[in-house]
Amino acid sequence: MAITGGAQAAPAPTAAADQLVVVVTEDWAANQGHLQAYARTAQGWQPSGPGFAVAIGRHGSAWGTGLAAGDGEPRKHEGDGRSPAGVFAIGPAFGYEAHIDSAMPYRQMQADSWCIDVPASPLYNRIVDARDVGAEAVKGSTEAMRLDLHHDGDRRYREGFVIQHNPGNVPQSGSCIFAHLWRTPGETTAGCTAMAPADMRRLMRWLRPEAHPQFVLLPRAEYARLQADWQLPEAK
Repeated sequence: MAITGGAQAAPAPTAAADQLVVVVTEDWAANQGHLQAYARTAQGWQPSGPGFAVAIGRHGSAWGTGLAAGDGEPRKHEGDGRSPAGVFAIGPAFGYEAHIDSAMPYRQMQADSWCIDVPASPLYNRIVDARDVGAEAVKGSTEAMRLDLHHDGDRRYREGFVIQHNPGNVPQSGSCIFAHLWRTPGETTAGCTAMAPADMRRLMRWLRPEAHPQFVLLPRAEYARLQADWQLPEAK
């Protein structure tokens, strides 16, 4: 008697997404990359708008924790100056103004808004308001979400969105990963992805929460290796 059935292959990590924000770098050490947005169509993934230059972690990238990632080295950890590589859900938008031109859920940051990057904290990898959790709870964090108020008008967090790396908030695995603005072209980050204000505005207008958008960051060789299994678009 023939045996049929058996275990089904797991769905690709991008299966639920109708929008992808894809960043490709030249290798693990590269701290500059190219971003291209893609929309799912009946013909497959199609580019949406022009691609553009971005900057990532000053020391390049490393495997993160999200919807999909490799199981080898390098691995992302707190304070390594690397952006997480893999596939990640895109979380809410944030910024300095009361409103932005985007359909994404949005949270205006205040002088008391902090993202906790202290691994021992029970609030690790969360954006909190010191008025709610208490000043002691944010003590030691370096991630003021109103950089303009804490660092001489710094505009980097004027508009951005959360990249949902380390959703389990595992200590030392990396925290507070965002897409945000750069102050000068090509300025690297501590682990985020930075871009020009005009590019961020176009991206935020395009993103739709009902499309379950995802963020993908990979070195070029890893992208080519995983493209079929992860059902990724043709890289630009």
